[in-house]
Amino acid sequence: MAKPRNEPKASRPRMQGYGVPKSMKGALPWDWAEKRLTESHNYWLTSAGANGSPHTMPVWGIWLDNAYYFSTGSTTRKARNLKQNPSCVVCNEKAEEAVIVEGVAQQLKEGEIPKRAFSDYKKKYGWELDPQRGPVWVVRPKVVFAMPEELFPEGATRWKFEV
Repeated sequence: MAKPRNEPKASRPRMQGYGVPKSMKGALPWDWAEKRLTESHNYWLTSAGANGSPHTMPVWGIWLDNAYYFSTGSTTRKARNLKQNPSCVVCNEKAEEAVIVEGVAQQLKEGEIPKRAFSDYKKKYGWELDPQRGPVWVVRPKVVFAMPEELFPEGATRWKFEV
């Protein structure tokens, strides 16, 4: 099992013309984004096919140790897409408190799945995270954006992860 990564480095997203401050005054702390990623019940996962065609679907999952864990059937379009192109986007369910994760997905073997992922998933959904039913994937973020409607533009924040 991989160790949790250090807290990501905060900066401002490049959004010329939207009034996003150059200073970090008003930027959000990482725990703001982490809370929304942890508490979201439904997530949006966007993958891309071999021809670049995007595919977005709602998925259940958990945010654990700076990564997103989810399961899907092995023959689903998202699974087929991720096998060809592991780059993807995961978003929380509340667009007014949008957290956008750009990352890389990896299909895990059963022994690679953190034990806590099983209990957290069961507690959250009342459903087993079962690698026999469908592969379990982890999305490790490269960059995360926060676009909170009520705090915009001062709250617009970007976090970069060590890759």
